[in-house]
Amino acid sequence: MTPISFEFFPPKTDEQRATLEAALPKLKALKPEYVSCTFGAGGSTLSYTPETVRHLREEHGFDAAPHLSCVGGTRAEIGRLVETYKAMGCRRIVALRGDLPSGMASYGEFHYASDLVEYIRREHDGFFHIEVAAYPEMHPQSNDAHSDLANFKRKVEAGANGAITQYFFNPDAYFRFVDDARRAGITVPITPGIMPITQYSQLKRFSDMCGAEIPRWIAKRLEAYRDDVDAIREFGADVVAELCRKLIAGGVPGIHFYTLNRAKPTLAICQRVGLG
Repeated sequence: MTPISFEFFPPKTDEQRATLEAALPKLKALKPEYVSCTFGAGGSTLSYTPETVRHLREEHGFDAAPHLSCVGGTRAEIGRLVETYKAMGCRRIVALRGDLPSGMASYGEFHYASDLVEYIRREHDGFFHIEVAAYPEMHPQSNDAHSDLANFKRKVEAGANGAITQYFFNPDAYFRFVDDARRAGITVPITPGIMPITQYSQLKRFSDMCGAEIPRWIAKRLEAYRDDVDAIREFGADVVAELCRKLIAGGVPGIHFYTLNRAKPTLAICQRVGLG
């Protein structure tokens, strides 16, 4: 059975908290290997993420992995956060550079994810399993695929144990990226990140920001469904389930679902594929 994992974001409103609470028991039934919790930018990062990680661990029994971002604070602040997660019993961290919030001119004391990985490895060597990001279709700010792969290799050489990819819809992009990484001497597991399709406008906005390509045939079908939400969800579940089947057949080390704190879209995919 291919291991699965889920990503959640810290809820900030009562409505968001209720949505997440409704989703958690349903997703837990799929027996994920672990779940991750994203790290927002600015002041919220120092409270919402640790609170959510603690809740996921203590109230729902998940093995919860916090995201850490270079833009989240000073070296001392991030150091205290790492100590907090260590005290909670977290053994896995997702280390990211992150995106600069609007109005912020520069990154903090850690400029690159490799700096953050190196710091965690140096200060807590052997305690944390560190995941980093990888980009099968290239990071949107990279100059070219070669420099993008070199950046990934730097993170691994700094001490990363594994990687989770940005989402994609073309399995060949993933398999080619893994082949390139192996030729470059990168041996860590590279887990594909999977985004359920539930709404075209939201998916297009996310994809424009992160550089993920929506294949033309998928975009045109989604456009044709217009406001037919049920048809979009059925089509999306079928498309993403077929993507997962191809990835599993290709021997992926696991599948990481970007749940957006909702259970139904991820459940629909997992049921089609027989995951969990």
